[in-house]
Order: sequence, then C-alpha cells, then structure tokens
Amino acid sequence: MSKRKPKNQRKNSMSDNLDAPVRLYGTHAVCAALQNPLRRVVKLRATANGVKTISHLNAAHNPAPEQFSPQELARLVPPDAVHQGLVADVSPLPDTSLETIMALKRPIIALDQIVDPRNVGAILRAAAVFGAAGIIVTRRHSPRAEGALAKTASGALEIVPIVSVANLARTLSILANSGFLVLGLDERGSRTIDRIDTNQPLACVMGAEGKGLRRLTRETCTELVRLPTGAPNTDMHNKFATLNVATAAAITLYELTR
Repeated sequence: MSKRKPKNQRKNSMSDNLDAPVRLYGTHAVCAALQNPLRRVVKLRATANGVKTISHLNAAHNPAPEQFSPQELARLVPPDAVHQGLVADVSPLPDTSLETIMALKRPIIALDQIVDPRNVGAILRAAAVFGAAGIIVTRRHSPRAEGALAKTASGALEIVPIVSVANLARTLSILANSGFLVLGLDERGSRTIDRIDTNQPLACVMGAEGKGLRRLTRETCTELVRLPTGAPNTDMHNKFATLNVATAAAITLYELTR
C-alpha cells in the first residue's frame, strides 16, 4: 500500500522532483521555451490556431506539435488556466549559481518565501523589463517554475536567472560580505528606496504579503527601506495604502535602475 503524503507537503515546491519535466501553457511562455536552447521539449500539444502561432519558430530541435481540440487541452491545465492553444512539457532550466548573477553587477531581487506563483511570475517579468541580474528564491516555500508562474512571467522565465538557495539569511550574508548593499523592503524602513545610492552593488529582499520579511531575514539585511508612497499619514488612508508584492518589486526595480 502506498503511503499518503502529509497534508502540509506542498507539491509545487522548487525542492520537489527537480528533474521531472515541467508543464508550460500560454503563448508567450511556450514560445519563449521553444526558442530557448537550454530547454528540451518533451511533448508539444497545440490547437489548430496554436500550430499557426508557432509556425514561424525554428522547430528543428523541437518535436512536431500534436494537435488537440481546445477542450482536450483544457483538461491538461488547472481549471482556471487559459492555455491559449499551447501546452508543452519541457525539461527544467539548469541551475544558476549565486556567483553568476553577482558577477553581472546589476540589481538582484531576493524573495523571502513568496509562495504565490503569479506574484513570482510578475516579479520575473518586472526583473526582465528593468534588467535585474536575477531572482533569489528559497528552495522550500517557493512555487515551481512552471504553470501559472511561467504564464504570468510572459516569457521572462527564459530570460531572468533564478537562483534557488537553502538558507536565505546565509545567502544575504554572502552578498553583504561581497560588497552588496542588502536592502530589505519593509514599511518600517528608515529611508525610502529612492534615497539609496545606486552606484554600488545592490540586492533587495521582498517579503511575502501579510507576513513580510522574516525576523532573521530583517536582521541580516544591511538596511530596511520603504517605498516612497507619498501617502498622507492617516488611519483611513493607511488601511488602503498597501501594494501587491509584485507591484512593489516593480517600483523597487525602477528606483534601483533609473
């Protein structure tokens, strides 16, 4: 008799089944993966319109798409997903080292146990737009790089390196000891992020919505900073003056790269 997995074991953690193929869906996510030489396409499924969408791509190293009806493809993705006529099973991206993104001398974003795949995907998209060196995530309590994450990233998953680490605090210490100014985004920050000198290596840590940064993460940061919201300091306004973490990441990257 097979043992049941504990109820609290997350199936989509980046630490689970790292070598298993990942499923991508949506036009931008699938097309970007098909053009990425670091990907191996295991199986490609498409509707008639989906086949037309990818017809311009060089498919020499990819398998021919199997044609499915929209209803058949819908059964291969989550109930709330929009597949846009394309579903692909592909190999995971190879690991990227911390040293690789440090050497790029561009801002790094670290995520402190952000579990919503759409938030992580949107942060990846902002990182691609503003030219971040990469994203650091924790091996546990982070979504796997597939599905909704890839769909929301809109192709940025193939562009922005992701570094998965076992201990975020230790990684932040490595960055700080290597000359990075490690900023923790926190509403209790002493300065707004637009006051930071950007002529130096920078890393910014984003906490999960609700929980924010964990205690050890906050203590490891060089400095806590907050967003320059310009919000009036009233109880009524402060109840609504909060931002989605992906939006906060985009504003942070804008300030660090402008």
